[in-house]
Amino acid sequence: MSSTSASSSSLLPGPLCQTGTPDTSDASPQRLQRLVGVPGSHPERVNDLLLLRPSGCGSDLEEVQDGGSGSHVVFFPGDIQNFEEEMAVQQEASQWLCWSLEQTALALGRRFPGRYIWVVRASLMYLHKFSCYQNFVVSNMFGAPEHSAYSPDCGAFQHLRALLSHGMDRANLPNPLPPPGGAGTIPSDFSLTLVGFSKGCVVLNQMAYELAGAYADPALSPFMGRIADIFWLDGGHPGGSETWVTDKRVLKALAGSGMGIHAHVTPYEVCDPMRAWVGREHRHFVKILEDFGASVNKKLHFEDKPATIDNHFRVILEF
Repeated sequence: MSSTSASSSSLLPGPLCQTGTPDTSDASPQRLQRLVGVPGSHPERVNDLLLLRPSGCGSDLEEVQDGGSGSHVVFFPGDIQNFEEEMAVQQEASQWLCWSLEQTALALGRRFPGRYIWVVRASLMYLHKFSCYQNFVVSNMFGAPEHSAYSPDCGAFQHLRALLSHGMDRANLPNPLPPPGGAGTIPSDFSLTLVGFSKGCVVLNQMAYELAGAYADPALSPFMGRIADIFWLDGGHPGGSETWVTDKRVLKALAGSGMGIHAHVTPYEVCDPMRAWVGREHRHFVKILEDFGASVNKKLHFEDKPATIDNHFRVILEF
C-alpha cells in the first residue's frame, strides 16, 4: 500500500511522542526522508521506504563533503506499523502511534549511530493491520509466507539489492550502490545490517532459504559478502508453522555464512501456550545453528514480566 499524501521524495518533520515512549529529541526535518514507490527487482514491484540519515548529514551537500557513511541498516516492521498519518486515522492502530515507521526509524538511529537507516514498508497492509511482504516472499493476504529456494530472477535478496540501489539514487546519497546488473562495483565501504521485527522476520526467513543460492550467483555474491549482521526480533506470523527456520540444510548455510546471527525474543511470542510451536521452533533454530558451529547472540527480554504486546514492541528499544 502506497501513501497518497506524500510525494515520491518528501522530507518529513520529526514526529512527536508521548511521555514514556521512544525519545525523538534528535529528530530534524532533514534527517527523515520518505521515498514512495521505489522499484525493486521488477518495475511493478515497489515498496515505500523511509530513510533516516546519520546525525550530521542533514543535507546532500554535507554528505558529499563529509564523504558520507557506507554503513546501512535495513529494517522490516511488523503488523500494524505504518506511516504516522495512516496509523492516526485507524482506531486499532492509533494506540500504537509511538511505534510508527517514523518513530521506529529514530529509535534505530540511536541503536545504530552513524548509519543510514532504511525502513521498508510492507507492500500490502491488509485491513490496515496485516503486513504482507509479497515482494520478498510469496504470502497470503494475512502475510503468512511460503518459503522457497533462491531464484536468479526474483526473490528477497534480488529485491532488496535493487530497492537499495534505486532508493540511494533517488535520495541522492554519495557512493550509491550501482544498478543491479550494471558495470559498477559495490563501494568499498558499503556494509549492511538486516533487522526484522515480528512479521518482518518472514523476510529474513526467506533470505535464509535463499542464502546458499545467492552466494553461488556471481552477480549477487559481492553484495552478499557485505551483509555483516542479521537480527531476528520476536518473529511471528499468522501461519501455524515456520515462524522460525528449522530446516537443517538452510541453517547449515546460515551458520557457515560468517554473518553475525542475533535472536532476541520476548514471552509474548515464545511463551504463548496457544502458539507453543513458536517457542519450540525458536529453540530449534538456535540449537541447530549452534550445532553447526554458529555463535548465536540470543536473549529472552522481559523474562520476568507479563507477556504483553507492549513488551513485544519494546524489544525494538532493548535489543
